[in-house]
Amino acid sequence: MNDAATGHTSAAGYDLRHPSDAEMKALTAGLDREEIRVLLHHGTERPFCGTLLDNKKTGTYVCRVCGLPLFSSRHKFDSGTGWPSFFAPFDPAHVANLRDTSHGMIRVENRCARCDSHLGHVFPDGPPPTGTRFCMNSVSLEFVEAGSPLPDRLGRGDPTDH
Repeated sequence: MNDAATGHTSAAGYDLRHPSDAEMKALTAGLDREEIRVLLHHGTERPFCGTLLDNKKTGTYVCRVCGLPLFSSRHKFDSGTGWPSFFAPFDPAHVANLRDTSHGMIRVENRCARCDSHLGHVFPDGPPPTGTRFCMNSVSLEFVEAGSPLPDRLGRGDPTDH
C-alpha cells in the first residue's frame, strides 16, 4: 500500500510520516538552547526579536527541524504582533492544530505535522481571504529563497523535483 493510500502523503506530495527516534535525534542534535526551548518544549520567543519577522524575500518557510515546507512568502503579512504571520499554510496538511490551554488561555497551537515541533499559534483575526493569522516563532522556521532547493533532511525526496 502506498503512503497516499494510508494518509501519509500531503496533497503537495510530501511524505508526512514521523521521523524515527534515531532520525529525530540527528535532526535536533544541532539545535541551540533557544531552539530547543521553543521547538521541543513549546516555548515562545520574545516579540520583535525573530530574524524572520522583517524578511521580505520571496521563498518558502520550512520547519527548522525536519525541513517540511510550512508557509510561502506569498501568504506572509505584517500583523504588528512581533512574530512572522501568515494567512495560509503551504499545504493545510503540513501544519497540525492542537488545543492549547496553557497560561490560562484557550488557543490553537500549531505544530509541524511531520516532526511535531512547536511552531506557534493560529488566531481567527487575519486578513482576507482566510481571516486566519498563523503567528509563528522565527526560531521554528528556516527560510529558503525562491530558486534554491528545499531541504530534504530525511532523504525522502522533494516531490517538486521531477
